[in-house]
Amino acid sequence: MTETTSANSEKKLVRIDISSDTVCPWCFVGKKNLDKAMAASKDKYNFETKWHPYQLDPNAPKEGIDKREYYRRKFGSQSEKMEARMSEVFRTVGLEYSLSGLTGNTMDSHRLIYYSGQQGLDKQHDLAEELGRGYFTQGKYIGDHKFLLESAAKVGIEGAEEFLKDPNNGLKEVEDELRTYSGNITGVPYYVINGNQKLSGGQPPEVFLRAFQVATS
Repeated sequence: MTETTSANSEKKLVRIDISSDTVCPWCFVGKKNLDKAMAASKDKYNFETKWHPYQLDPNAPKEGIDKREYYRRKFGSQSEKMEARMSEVFRTVGLEYSLSGLTGNTMDSHRLIYYSGQQGLDKQHDLAEELGRGYFTQGKYIGDHKFLLESAAKVGIEGAEEFLKDPNNGLKEVEDELRTYSGNITGVPYYVINGNQKLSGGQPPEVFLRAFQVATS
């Protein structure tokens, strides 16, 4: 027991602030690669991840819109090439990318992520996984409260239904975080490691590993 405590006390703490949108595919790829890097270096570091909101399209409809239609409108003829590219990238992290289902406004998902963080940052990180897996690979709609609540239940978040029911719950907090953490960045995913190492984009695991080392040296 003493040896375990001693070993843990020698581990360096790595705090990771993650700015992300729940409909950003590169954000989910980045999460999978970050998870690989954390798993590979768990003997050296203790990790604390905190998720912050970003909205790629704050005006996206709450009722949802067909994903392919939305991307065609936004990117025109490039949308099919982008879909093929994302399918390829998702396969590198062992997942099948799907453009089935709806996309739309992400505010409710960010409110839920904020709320989950009040019950533990590990739960928040696990919720980001469930939301990403459902939205990007299973055709779930990020604005569907049923999907949000199923995801919350899977990671043991209590009181989620009551919280989401009132659209004002967590709204001010998410808006404050959008100003604080997203006001000065132009894209996501965006990572700040121990307050000094900054990374953007869906980086491979080895880039995260180097950043952990630099941030703790």
